[in-house]
Amino acid sequence: MTQLLIVHHTPSPYCQAMFEAVLRGATDREIEGVEVVRRPALSVSASDFLQAEGYVLGSPANLGSISGALKHAFDQSYYQILDSTRGRPFGLYLHGNEGTEGAERAVDSITTGLGWAKAADNVIVSGKPEKADLERCWELGATVAAHLMG
Repeated sequence: MTQLLIVHHTPSPYCQAMFEAVLRGATDREIEGVEVVRRPALSVSASDFLQAEGYVLGSPANLGSISGALKHAFDQSYYQILDSTRGRPFGLYLHGNEGTEGAERAVDSITTGLGWAKAADNVIVSGKPEKADLERCWELGATVAAHLMG
């Protein structure tokens, strides 16, 4: 079975709502043959990245960048996964109360270095997620998972 890894940092109710919508999309009953594994960013390991064939990353935008937790996930795993995960699809969702450009740049830099393939448009939400925002999160999870269906 193919594995999708959702790496998330959900310190707020808004991030939690976005994470849950992504998870619902990734585990929709029409998605077959994909096991969804979720790991908080502070507990994900290089082994988790290596076992998965695709990824969804979720983070708040803190002080103009990704959360320290998501950065830590890549700091501890980057070189261990560098050559083994090239070409794998990924998606990104971010929540910020102000600009998220720095967080987007950080993830673009990391995923470009890893050679990952963007499978869907980023979902960026400022303030409280509205119904349409959560639908876009659902679509993100479903889209990345669908890329992994055999």
